[in-house]
Amino acid sequence: MFKEWNIELNQFIILIIIGAVGGWSLGYPGIGVALVSVPYCLWMLFRTRDLARWLAGGDKSDPPESTGLWGQIFDNLYQQNKSYKGQISNLQNIIIRAQQSTNAIRDAVIVVDVHGNLEWWNDAGTRLLGFQLKTDRGQNLTNLLRDPRFIRYFDAGNYQRPLEIPSSHQSGVVLQFQVTVFGEGERLIVARDVTRVHNLEQMRQDFVANVSHELRTPLTVIKGYLETFMDNLQQDHPQLSRGLSRMNEQALRMEALVNDLLLLSRLETEQNERVLKPVGMARLLRQIHTDALAMNDSKQHNIQLEISSDLDINGDEEELRSAFSNLVINAIKYTPPHSNITLRWYDDDNGLCMEVEDDGQGIDPQHLPRLTERFYRADQSRHSKTGGTGLGLAIVKHVLIHHNAKLDVYSELGEGSIFTCRFPRKCVVKDTQKSVA
Repeated sequence: MFKEWNIELNQFIILIIIGAVGGWSLGYPGIGVALVSVPYCLWMLFRTRDLARWLAGGDKSDPPESTGLWGQIFDNLYQQNKSYKGQISNLQNIIIRAQQSTNAIRDAVIVVDVHGNLEWWNDAGTRLLGFQLKTDRGQNLTNLLRDPRFIRYFDAGNYQRPLEIPSSHQSGVVLQFQVTVFGEGERLIVARDVTRVHNLEQMRQDFVANVSHELRTPLTVIKGYLETFMDNLQQDHPQLSRGLSRMNEQALRMEALVNDLLLLSRLETEQNERVLKPVGMARLLRQIHTDALAMNDSKQHNIQLEISSDLDINGDEEELRSAFSNLVINAIKYTPPHSNITLRWYDDDNGLCMEVEDDGQGIDPQHLPRLTERFYRADQSRHSKTGGTGLGLAIVKHVLIHHNAKLDVYSELGEGSIFTCRFPRKCVVKDTQKSVA
């Protein structure tokens, strides 16, 4: 390009010199320069016109024929345009492939802009959600999915857990929504049909609840007769007395299991919005500490209570009592006699924390991810000795879920364990709520 520019410049200078010399020889050097410059300028204008026409015509025609600098300009523009069209074609092919692969997914994939307006969705979005290309593109998503639960979930911006709601487009279908934020506030939404899994889970919950209720009556009868027999049994029947005592112990264990199953079933199945009230955490933890000391006679643990925050939270006091008590009872049951157990209530940069720490045997790290599963037992022998139901930490997990909190567990073999319930800052009771409470 620079070579052609230098040639063109040199040619123009030579023409000017020739015109000036010719005009000087006639006594009019200016006229000589003008006679040379005007045709050159007209030629440049015609080349500019050709360029404008070619650009206006797009890629429907070949570039104009020319030589020198203009020929180089036309050739370079033609090559750039050809490369640009190739890049566009590649991008279009990538977009088409992405759309085809996304349309092959059975789950609905929806893209909304920063304002919540629909930008794109795959074929499953039409099938599962009823979106129509002609009328719904550009519409606000909450105008089309009007379930109040989805609107609250979408507007809240907390997408750590998916949302399951019945489909408003297909009767009997349950959809699970998972939202991911990307870019500058755009959101990618995946909606999948979880009807089968939901129905199986509902059947399991109903079965557990019904069986637990049915077991309560015969257990009450068995316990009543066992207590009567034990009270009226003469001292000269030691073997019978020992057998009845063992039966009573197992009846009490089964009663605890049934009660935990009923509580867990209630925590899993309650769908109504809870009315959360201010809970005095210092008072609640002192009560739990007192109860822990009362049941600690046999192991003689050193149980301490440390309260370093005067902040309270909004929550369900009975659920919180159950969760915290389970953590403390586990620490008492599964740590050797004369161990140290500490209950803490404090706040940090991330929120509020209720913590139970012990210096017992600890838990193998490989078991930590599954501790909150129902009936999961990290050590079968310890549970058989302590009579645990295997549901305590599952209850803790569901209570914390209801309070938008989470359970962190740190433990190493031989170094004890730390169970921390972390509550977000939004759970903190404001001063106005305290005065009303």
